[in-house]
Amino acid sequence: MKSLSSVFPFYRGFHGERGGSKNCYGANGAHLYVKVPVGTLVKEDGEVVADLTQHGAEYIAAYGGAGGKGNRFFLSNENRAPKLFTPGEPGQERVLHLELKTTAHAGLVGFPNAGKSSLLRAISRAKPAVAAYPFTTLNPHVGIVHYQDYEQVAVADIPGLIKGAHQNRGLGMAFLKHIERCRFLLYVVDLSVPQPWIQLQDLKYELEAYEKGLSERPCVVVGNKIDLAESRINLPLLREQVAERVIALSALTGDNLEELLLHLRELYDTYVKTEQSRGQSLVKW
Repeated sequence: MKSLSSVFPFYRGFHGERGGSKNCYGANGAHLYVKVPVGTLVKEDGEVVADLTQHGAEYIAAYGGAGGKGNRFFLSNENRAPKLFTPGEPGQERVLHLELKTTAHAGLVGFPNAGKSSLLRAISRAKPAVAAYPFTTLNPHVGIVHYQDYEQVAVADIPGLIKGAHQNRGLGMAFLKHIERCRFLLYVVDLSVPQPWIQLQDLKYELEAYEKGLSERPCVVVGNKIDLAESRINLPLLREQVAERVIALSALTGDNLEELLLHLRELYDTYVKTEQSRGQSLVKW
């Protein structure tokens, strides 16, 4: 389950059973389970009451009401055949807001039209929409990169950010929240535009303005569109300007994807070792 689209806006629990003869209690109503994706936040009145980040995690959204008292409860020496009873109490009613934050190992972060969706299609079996205009991706897509040892790395295509995203320009807040759950980042920059290192500076600024420390996560810079002449001119200039490792490739032609896949696995293996040393559970797909 990867989205909240199958969750209904209203749920009602099951009724309990009536009491039986021979002083038998009525059976409780069956539990009603609502399945949601890993990464779902449960909010009430704007406050987070549950953060379901692990497979199998449960949260009790509402309790059923207490059962009533049957005739037997009113039995006394004066009344040997009571007909009195009390009805059961109503169950709990709550209004909860569900919010999904994409959970993935790696996040593709970049401006619109940098080629993030094309890159995800090239390295995984995901099929996000791809077009030659900005804002093709409006919702995160997650693709799974498979390795020969059967290890899997989940990569999220985060919708394109724009300047001022941390102030919610261009739905920036809705997009930035998905980066919070990514363990490491792949900054995708368009090598064909002048001064491509400015893209990286602006992206890091937006992440840091949204959440302190977010831009400091393990990362690699992916210089896309190396098949273009302008990109080959800009590549050495980009490497001079940034401290991070730069992997130049073409998501369109597939040039140098292997280097990215190898480094992606290195980032993943480092993440696994770090989490295991801390005794933390790993994100699994």
